[in-house]
Amino acid sequence: MEQLKTIRNGEKVKPTFSAGEMKRRLAALRAHMAERQIDACLFTSIHNVHYFSDFLYTSFGRAYGLVVTHEGQTTISANIDAGQPWRRTFGDNVVYTDWHRDNYFVAVKRLIPDGARVGIEYDHVPVEMLRKLQGALPAAELVDVAKAAMRMRMVKSDEEIAWIRESARIADIGGAACVEAIAVGVPEYEVALHSTRAMVRAIGERQPHVELMDTWTWFQSGINTDGAHNPVTARRIERGDILSLNCFPMPAGYCTALERTLFAEECADEHLRLWEINVEVHEAGIALIKPGARCCDIAAELNAIYERHGLLPNRTFGYGHSFGVLCHYYGREAGLELREDVETVLEPNMVVSMEPMIMIPEGQPGAGGYREHDILVVGEDGAEDITGFPYGPAHNIVRN
Repeated sequence: MEQLKTIRNGEKVKPTFSAGEMKRRLAALRAHMAERQIDACLFTSIHNVHYFSDFLYTSFGRAYGLVVTHEGQTTISANIDAGQPWRRTFGDNVVYTDWHRDNYFVAVKRLIPDGARVGIEYDHVPVEMLRKLQGALPAAELVDVAKAAMRMRMVKSDEEIAWIRESARIADIGGAACVEAIAVGVPEYEVALHSTRAMVRAIGERQPHVELMDTWTWFQSGINTDGAHNPVTARRIERGDILSLNCFPMPAGYCTALERTLFAEECADEHLRLWEINVEVHEAGIALIKPGARCCDIAAELNAIYERHGLLPNRTFGYGHSFGVLCHYYGREAGLELREDVETVLEPNMVVSMEPMIMIPEGQPGAGGYREHDILVVGEDGAEDITGFPYGPAHNIVRN
């Protein structure tokens, strides 16, 4: 039985980005490879394979990859996916079969000569894969390219920003659908389903050439608002509940987000006080995002506001992060997070969120999680907020 095959079934599909944009990304990568004397890169993460090839894989326990040399680029995919990886790849594709153990590494050996200096993602290669890779290429020198690739992804092109802007518009559609579905007695999952359906339909109507993959909504109520990533449940909304709306459209693997604090029918005095404090931090954070600002300095200034109100211990995570190829399963540009330990300087064409959150434990006045979330595109002189959905008590006490 064959170990490798080529499946060029059908024609190449309309890509997410132009050929010029993909060549720009690969040129930046190859410039880094030349500087570091790297002969080939083997990317294994969903985010880097997708960023440099436009192919978004689903592993289901199988290995996938992208080999980039100075001459070309080839994705490695499993036979289960047939011709879809080739149709989507900007470049070539090789398929490995299940008929023999570790055929994936047969593909690696075909594409990368032993003795080469090879860039891999140290943060994405588990021990077992590393050992098998070393066995396949025993004379190769393995070096890390994960951080360098992350830095490339952190600064967006005009095409990427246009994509993110459109996706933010779709998130606003999801938010409106959430509000439409909120009512006392309605379970969380019904609100989430209504929002997700609205976003998927909007993507399909506006961008019919993209893969509709992983768009989702986390809608939380009451105690379930305490964690930012708490899954949807069957809990039913009660009068006076604190609510959290979290909409995530995912056209072609590019995540954006809309997150808002809301209340069902009414908002108690202590809830209102805490909500207004979080809005104060949110607005201050939006004003701080500009070129030249350091992530850690933004965090320090916002910490001071919470501290003045005695709420700094109630803060739950950093104040924002970068956007691009990511979702709740993959991707993260950790070098561009608004946290005390990140010294990255903001520069034009970076895209970051402002999303302060505090959590008051159950049993205390004002219990629940409070979070607002806007997306900002850093420009030459300031930043543009591309989130249109309103926030705060004047807009989001929902009386349906």
